[in-house]
Amino acid sequence: MARFKAKQPSSGAAEKKKPRMSNAERSAYFSRREAAKVLRSVLQGDAHRRAVASIKSLVYSPSIKNKKATFALVCQTLKHLPIIKDVLEGANILNSRWKRQVELVYIITYDILFGQEISFVGDAEKFLLQRKVSLQSALAQLLVRKKMKCIEDLLDRYQTPDVSKPRYVRVNTLKLDVDSALIDLRKQYMVEKDDVVPDLLKLPPKCDLHDHPLVMNGSVFMQGKASSMVAAALDPDPGWEVLDACAAPGNKTVHLAALMRGKGKVIACELNKERIKRLADTVRLSGACNIEVFHGDFLSLDPKDPPYSKVRAILLDPSCSGSGTVAERLDHLLPSHAAGQSANVDETERLTKLASFQKKVLTHALCFPQVERIVYSTCSIHQIENEDVVNSILPLAASHGFRLGTPFPKWHRRGLPVLEGFEHLVRTDPVEDKEGFFIALFVREEGSVIHPSLSPDSSHLSLVKRTKRKNLSKKEARIRMPTLYGGMFKMFLYSKPSFRVNLK
Repeated sequence: MARFKAKQPSSGAAEKKKPRMSNAERSAYFSRREAAKVLRSVLQGDAHRRAVASIKSLVYSPSIKNKKATFALVCQTLKHLPIIKDVLEGANILNSRWKRQVELVYIITYDILFGQEISFVGDAEKFLLQRKVSLQSALAQLLVRKKMKCIEDLLDRYQTPDVSKPRYVRVNTLKLDVDSALIDLRKQYMVEKDDVVPDLLKLPPKCDLHDHPLVMNGSVFMQGKASSMVAAALDPDPGWEVLDACAAPGNKTVHLAALMRGKGKVIACELNKERIKRLADTVRLSGACNIEVFHGDFLSLDPKDPPYSKVRAILLDPSCSGSGTVAERLDHLLPSHAAGQSANVDETERLTKLASFQKKVLTHALCFPQVERIVYSTCSIHQIENEDVVNSILPLAASHGFRLGTPFPKWHRRGLPVLEGFEHLVRTDPVEDKEGFFIALFVREEGSVIHPSLSPDSSHLSLVKRTKRKNLSKKEARIRMPTLYGGMFKMFLYSKPSFRVNLK
């Protein structure tokens, strides 16, 4: 006789299944966590005064799914961050667990106090929502302590007015001609051609093109006017070999390839491991077939090595303070800006170090034996990174047969009158032009003698003779590296990996 085991009644806990999140709840849940990730990167970079990608670049990276919601959350949280920090300190509700996820706490606190109270699903949300009364009480006490009548008055103490600037897009002429782009974009927007850069189009401010088909397929690139002027100033001929020394994220690199009509070769050099991925993605999107991505340090390249000895033009856009693009980058939302750190001693020291590095890369560029044109550019407004760098290099440049060229002769804004030849330099103004860039073009005189044996001395930019030796071993070559690249820097340099990236 068969025996059947009686079905045991399930416990109440087992019967209760965790309810599935609705689409709205799921969207809010993941947007907050994506926003927290971006916020952590931005705040850590700001705290260490280290250059990171802009907020827009971080949000619109491929890893972020809900871009619009994430961007709004990050920006609004940063605008309210001084208030949020004071409220959390006054409420005294954070334990060690949530202090380790403080960026997520900032995001959720913004939503609870200032945002829309919807879809608070998640442990962090529940923790803070249970303490909503404490948060509101701390906010009320803050208003009293600051002698403010409302939240808007409190925000006015920290916020900088938004800078409204036109939306520029550069047509990728490797995929689409300018007239076709105009026809397509004019179906939705008012569009006109730029009067300086031939393949640049101007649209009204705040046009959101991130999901536009032409942007998604790489036919146009969202790129500011001043940024687009850099490659145009270098103006390489089709068929040349060109080197982009600090290439990521790659907008200027692919612009060079387009200006060269896909002919010749562009060597895109980038040291940072994370940024090299972004560079490779940009190159793929552009469809350019004449770009070679090199993961390594520009300063480690030997100008006389066969892969680089035929380089005819070099674009130098090295690390800088980014002071000319604070509005575009939304740096005015960062804690350092609110605290007025831009004029402190640490900032002066940082600018000095940046200028020292900028001189090194420009000096190195002058040593390439066949180079005819070099563009040095920054997105900085500081003289120490711009005119001072150029002025310190001019004697060395002249000894190599270079003079300052004059890109965009009709452009009215020129360099500061602190050096001879300032009228050849290009500046854009952060107020008038909505971003502050600097461009210097060095052009080698026809028939000038090339001295491959000349190199800069470390203590000053005078020239020293080096005895030529044939058949040097790699070890001997490293030992005979100029003093400028010696010491600890040499140890750092040769510890870094360098390889070409396969884009296939």
